[in-house]
Amino acid sequence: MKLILDLQLFADAEKTEKPTPKRRREAREEGQVLQSKEVTTTFILLVSILGIRLLGKYFINYLLKFIRDVYKGIENVDQLFNENNLMINFIKILSSFFVLVGPIIFISFIAGLIINYLQVGFLFTSKPLKLKLNRINPVEGFKRLFSKRALVELAKAILKIALIGYIAYSYLNKNLLKIINLQKFNTTSFLGNFSSLLFGFSIRIVGALAIISVIDYFFQWREHEKSLMMTKQEIKEEFKQTEGDPLIKSKIRERQRQIAMSRMMQDVPKADVIITNPTHIAIAIKYDSSLYDAPYVLAKGANVVAENIKKVGKEHSIPLIENRPLARALYDTVEVGDLIPEEFYEAVAEVLAYVYSLKDEFRRIDDEIW
Repeated sequence: MKLILDLQLFADAEKTEKPTPKRRREAREEGQVLQSKEVTTTFILLVSILGIRLLGKYFINYLLKFIRDVYKGIENVDQLFNENNLMINFIKILSSFFVLVGPIIFISFIAGLIINYLQVGFLFTSKPLKLKLNRINPVEGFKRLFSKRALVELAKAILKIALIGYIAYSYLNKNLLKIINLQKFNTTSFLGNFSSLLFGFSIRIVGALAIISVIDYFFQWREHEKSLMMTKQEIKEEFKQTEGDPLIKSKIRERQRQIAMSRMMQDVPKADVIITNPTHIAIAIKYDSSLYDAPYVLAKGANVVAENIKKVGKEHSIPLIENRPLARALYDTVEVGDLIPEEFYEAVAEVLAYVYSLKDEFRRIDDEIW
């Protein structure tokens, strides 16, 4: 007995479609954004090292002043362990620590805000903090432990250790004599030379981390895009949710047509003339020199709509002029509210002139009667 499977049944389950703007927006609201921790760490480290380099002289001078101040009020070694002196020195050490470290902490904090804003933009959401049962599921945890992302993180850790180890070895080997000769300098010179050596080593470490950051950012971008991919069925469902049910949409369009028709029929009494086919088409035209330089269409319709336009026109004593070619041409080329095109100026002008002459004749007859 052969078992035949239709692979088309599984085709829609494959995430082969690019994410829609709605999918990206929802993922962002869930906290699922493109972000590389390696880029963040490297940038903060770089800014912090540059900050220390820039404020290095200030740090050295303050540290020397602190050492002098600590021992200035102590007359002998025994007083160093006096209870009062211990408390005073502890407070001095603590305050000096914050004075020294405070600027670097502030610089690192600002650097962290800047790099995160550049990667993610402004985003505030509490959804990632919500408890999800799959996070405490041991099976899911075991899967994550041996997932592709976990292997990449392991590879990054090994690569960082290898690079930092190599840089440390090569840098120490190159500057070994300088490090040995540091003992010959006084305190100020020792701190200055030592900070220069440390700065050179740190910059090389940041350079290596920058290379890893670029690779990691590309990987994170690829994984982020992959996680946002959608199936064909998801695309269809989103389209339904966005555009609405076709039946409801048709009812909405029908209602909109009814409203538009009602408004159009309300404008018919304002027309100067209604040009007819005579039975199938009716075009209501108005000319107001204070509004437009040319006549414009107030209403148009065919069959039943045309009959309604003519009916309203008769009720309000609007002239109905039969002109088959002009009615057909205007119906095919001009929409409601549009000005009459130049090619129809002469024909429409003749109709309006005739209508105005009729109105003048009726007005003259009316004046003679009264």
